[in-house]
Amino acid sequence: MKILIIGSKGFIGSHCYDHFKKEHEVWQCDVVTDYVSNNYYLVDATNADFNWIFESNKFDICINCSGAASVPNSIKNPQRDFTLNVINVYKQLDAIRKYNPNCRYLNFSSAAVYGNPESLPIHEIAKTNPISPYGYHKKMAEDICHAFYSNYGVLSCSLRVFSAYGVGLQKQLFWDLNQKTLKTNKVELFGTGKESRDFIHIADVLQAIDCVILKSDFKADVINIASGKELFINDVVKIFYAFLDKEINYKFLGKERLGDPSNWKADISKIESYGFKPKVDIYEGLKGYVKWLNESA
Repeated sequence: MKILIIGSKGFIGSHCYDHFKKEHEVWQCDVVTDYVSNNYYLVDATNADFNWIFESNKFDICINCSGAASVPNSIKNPQRDFTLNVINVYKQLDAIRKYNPNCRYLNFSSAAVYGNPESLPIHEIAKTNPISPYGYHKKMAEDICHAFYSNYGVLSCSLRVFSAYGVGLQKQLFWDLNQKTLKTNKVELFGTGKESRDFIHIADVLQAIDCVILKSDFKADVINIASGKELFINDVVKIFYAFLDKEINYKFLGKERLGDPSNWKADISKIESYGFKPKVDIYEGLKGYVKWLNESA
C-alpha cells in the first residue's frame, strides 16, 4: 500500500511511520522542516494547503495524526484548536474528494467526544457530550467525515482513542509526573486520585490501526481504541513512581481541572471483532516508558 501520514512528527504519527515503513511505501506530512527524510511534504502551520499533495500523488490510505492534542490548550486558545482539529480535517477530505477519491481516510478522534459518560463502559453508540473545546472540535471533525462520506462517498473511519501513552510521549499524565520530580520529591497533583482512565499503549494503538485497515468498511464509522480496562489515577501514579530510582511523596489536591472528565472505561467489543487484543499491560508499558525517560535524560 501507499500510505500518507499527516502529522508524522508527532507522538502517534512518528510511531505510525516507523511501523508502516517496514512493509509499505510511506509518505510523511507535517509542519516541521525536515532536511533528511525522503517522501516528505512540508505544510504551513497556520494555513495548510493539502490540495497539491493529493493532486501530485495518489494514496491508498491517509492517516491523519495531525492537530492539537491538549485539553488545557484548547481552553486557552480555542481558535487554534478549531483550526488544527476541524478546518484542517475539512481541507484534507476536500483535497481527497477532488484529487484522490479512492483514498481511505483514517482520522484520529478522541474519547474526549464523550465527556462525562452516563455509564461505563462507553460504547460507540453512547451519547456524545464534550466538556472541552478539544472534545467539541474532535466531534465536529467526525461529523465532517460523515458529511463527506454521505455527500461524496469519501471513505473514512474515526478512531476514538482513549489515553494513549508510550515511548516518545512528551506531554500528558506520565510525562508531567516525571517533570514534577526533576527538582523535588514532593509532588502535588490535580484531582482526588479516584478519577479513572482507560490507558492504551502505543504498540496496541498500532495493532488496532492494522485491524481497522483490514476490517473496517470505512463508511464514516467510529471505533473506540482502548484496552477496555478502567484504571484509577491513584493506582497508576503509584505504579509509575515505583519505577523511579528515588522516593516520591505525592498528594492529590482535590481540585478538578477544567475540561477533564471523571471516569472512563471503553467498550472495545467493536475493535475486538476485528481481531484486536491488547497485549501491553500498564506495568510493562510504564516500565518501558520510565526506561526511555532515563535514557533520554
